[in-house]
Amino acid sequence: MKQTFLQKTGILALCLAVVLVGAVFFGEDTVPASALVQSRKLPIYCVQTEKPKVSLSFDAAWGNEDTADLLSILEKYNVKTTFFMTGGWVESYPEDVKAISAAGHDLGNHSENHKQMSQLSTEDCKKEIQEVHEKVKELTGKDMMLFRPPYGDYNDTLIEAANSLGYHVIQWDVDSLDWKDYGADAIVSKVVEHPHLGNGSIILMHNGATYTKDALERVITGLTEKGYEIVPISELIYKENYEMDHEGRQFINGSGS
Repeated sequence: MKQTFLQKTGILALCLAVVLVGAVFFGEDTVPASALVQSRKLPIYCVQTEKPKVSLSFDAAWGNEDTADLLSILEKYNVKTTFFMTGGWVESYPEDVKAISAAGHDLGNHSENHKQMSQLSTEDCKKEIQEVHEKVKELTGKDMMLFRPPYGDYNDTLIEAANSLGYHVIQWDVDSLDWKDYGADAIVSKVVEHPHLGNGSIILMHNGATYTKDALERVITGLTEKGYEIVPISELIYKENYEMDHEGRQFINGSGS
């Protein structure tokens, strides 16, 4: 579950951050895959952009019964997305990894063992990331550069470890809640009518959730009817010359408010 700033630092720190937030500026020409905000490193939750673009993403940590159906629907609408895969999933379903790659979707890293990585040392974090990286590289010949922490759980140690390996750390600002198995209608409504949905949103889904395949087509059409272009996360985020605000929103240097 995504950790809030209040939970992380307490009421006193939050009040202090309100005072200080306007004073945070980044002077470098480039910044790492996550930026330092109030002495705390944040992953990318969404992107500030005037272009009506959003990203769909799927976490793949269990099951592959619906992966072929999801890929078929995505192909039908010529939509490219991002799949974040655990090492166990990669090892269990290598042909699906190859199929995702061949279809032109982003290959994302979701750690080797799906642990609470904020509890790990720097070296253990690197190991969790690198083991999956090597498996995917062997299967597809591709180097991954997007990492999503299991459970959305992170701290400075994890983000620094991921950055050192060349990874951008990715969260989300729209949660489909497909893993709660409320049904396809609930998934579609949760995404398309989500209060945070906007230009630059990153949407969380799961390839192994019961009703995701039944909802995906309507999610795609619902987003496109609202005027959004669906792009993979690698095409949505900024790779350099960017800053972050206190909510984890990424924006080009000098363009934030």
